[in-house]
Amino acid sequence: MNLQRPIAPDPYELLPSTGSFELTSPGFSDGEDLPEKHSFGAENLSPALAWSGAPAGTKQYVLSCYDPDAPTPSGFWHWFVAGIPAEATSVEEGAGHIGGGSLPRPALQLKNDFGTRDFGGAAPPPGDRAHRYMFAVHALDVADLGLDADTSPAKASFAMLEHVIARATLTGMFAVQD
Repeated sequence: MNLQRPIAPDPYELLPSTGSFELTSPGFSDGEDLPEKHSFGAENLSPALAWSGAPAGTKQYVLSCYDPDAPTPSGFWHWFVAGIPAEATSVEEGAGHIGGGSLPRPALQLKNDFGTRDFGGAAPPPGDRAHRYMFAVHALDVADLGLDADTSPAKASFAMLEHVIARATLTGMFAVQD
């Protein structure tokens, strides 16, 4: 199935400009294929991620994974974690399990578009072109956004918008062959 849709814009390019820092993974490089174990049909394992160079004044991080290429008008949230403490510089592979895995406390996983509070792996429609899985770490100038577990990723994104002082992104590609 090739849905013949235009490629969606990079959602972060549509937001106000902000500082940047570095986000890496030992499992894939920016623009390369996301390993199969990070897909919904396989192990559904969140990747290891590490960041560096966040600005002074960072009070918390928000980590997310978003697919702008999903065949929906709103894309698809695969993971959204708020409240990662400012002293954290990484999450280990599998940290996104239900219940928070090994996420640094007091991190809060919000409900993804699968309807669960965990990492939901890559899951493009079979035969569709490769989708972009955009991992982002946002450095915020506030320690608490007042979110609770029922806050949607879209609402949380809006709440943090005026508090983002820097952003790091890393994109993995994934497709399911027919």
